[in-house]
Amino acid sequence: MTFPYDQARLQALFSEVDSRIDDLGKVATAASQVQRRSRGLSEQDLAEIERFAKSPGAPKELKDLQRRVEAGEMSWADVAAGRALDDEGVQKALAVGVPDLQRAYRAIEEGQDIDDIIASGTPTPQRPRRDDDDEDDGPSQFREDAW
Repeated sequence: MTFPYDQARLQALFSEVDSRIDDLGKVATAASQVQRRSRGLSEQDLAEIERFAKSPGAPKELKDLQRRVEAGEMSWADVAAGRALDDEGVQKALAVGVPDLQRAYRAIEEGQDIDDIIASGTPTPQRPRRDDDDEDDGPSQFREDAW
């Protein structure tokens, strides 16, 4: 029985695989040295969240979560780091802001200035959509399967 590849072709294939593995190692090393842009929320950020959660204008769900933080069940750092995302109370508190995030997303997609969106807190539509407008607006709702 003869081998379907000649020895030179087989050696070339092995060399190519070895070269790609070496390249992968170099890319992995370079990637491990890249620093993330965000180091997470600062202590000042967490203090601002807590201050808002204690304010009269905070939603009930956020106030409930603040009471649990004060009771020692979790910390705002736990919430910010995602360690408490399975908690139903955390999910409810975070879900309160989803409509505002959806409005902000639509405003960004419409081309509104991000600083204006942040400053206003409530983005306004720029122009009505026309049926013949070919622009792709992306998702109109945030869903877990889209994250």
